[in-house]
Amino acid sequence: MMENKEVVVREEQTSLGSIRIADEVVRVIAGLAATEVPGVAGMSGGVVGGIAEMLGRKNLSKGVKVEVGEKEAAVDLFVIVEYGIRIPDVALQIQENVKKAIESMTGLSVVEVNVNIQGVAFSQEGKEEEHRVR
Repeated sequence: MMENKEVVVREEQTSLGSIRIADEVVRVIAGLAATEVPGVAGMSGGVVGGIAEMLGRKNLSKGVKVEVGEKEAAVDLFVIVEYGIRIPDVALQIQENVKKAIESMTGLSVVEVNVNIQGVAFSQEGKEEEHRVR
């Protein structure tokens, strides 16, 4: 039987009691902050059969790896970007957004945000070509 293990990333004692932040919380914060950046099509659950699997908004912690110490955190993100955007600009914006979100919400110091581009999503604008003959 497997017990429901809660991985506590940060625990702080105050005069009113203790505050605990779980590992999953940091992953969700990072995933949400990354998907807020314009040009990000979604998070990637990894490469399956050579094709990046795109995940919806329900799986915000998927495609995010976090290593957390007592005061610092390092984040690895696996994202899919939209076609036509400048990838280095979007990646930098992801790094800044994730760092700011985690630091402001948890108090942890973010030392690394590694962005791994797993794929490119194409828009559905090519529908006009289907009706070439009338």
